[in-house]
Amino acid sequence: MIDLAQDTPSNRLFRFGGQPIALTAAALLLLIVGVTSIAIWRAYTGAAPETDRVVAARQLQARTAQASEQLVEKTKGLEATQQESIDQLQVMQDQLLTMKRLMAAQQADTKRLSEQVAALNESIDGLRQSFASARASEVETPPVTRKKPVRQRAHASARKRSRS
Repeated sequence: MIDLAQDTPSNRLFRFGGQPIALTAAALLLLIVGVTSIAIWRAYTGAAPETDRVVAARQLQARTAQASEQLVEKTKGLEATQQESIDQLQVMQDQLLTMKRLMAAQQADTKRLSEQVAALNESIDGLRQSFASARASEVETPPVTRKKPVRQRAHASARKRSRS
């Protein structure tokens, strides 16, 4: 025969599991004690982790918003600086183009003046040659002296007398 008295004391878990109401009541009592101790602890310390998390999240949002605003301001500043640089570059390009045009006009004037100087030099050389050839022909042929007609001599002597 089986001894029931020996099996019952050695297996207490089976005996405790046989009373589900007592087990549920003990679990509920432990749960209530735990929740109550947490509530008392929070009330005693005055800080709730959820509140701290909310405050920290709001601070983080505020910092993020502030950083975003700073980035927007810096971006606008960079855009303004970039636009100023572009404007200055365009002004410099316009000035460079104007200078190139002026330089081209000066070069054209210089070329024109050089051509005129060359033409004048050729003309001077031609005049020198013609003058030299005219002198050479004068040396070869003696100059012819004409006597003034009588009327001119009389008029010239009358003029001299009236002046004195």
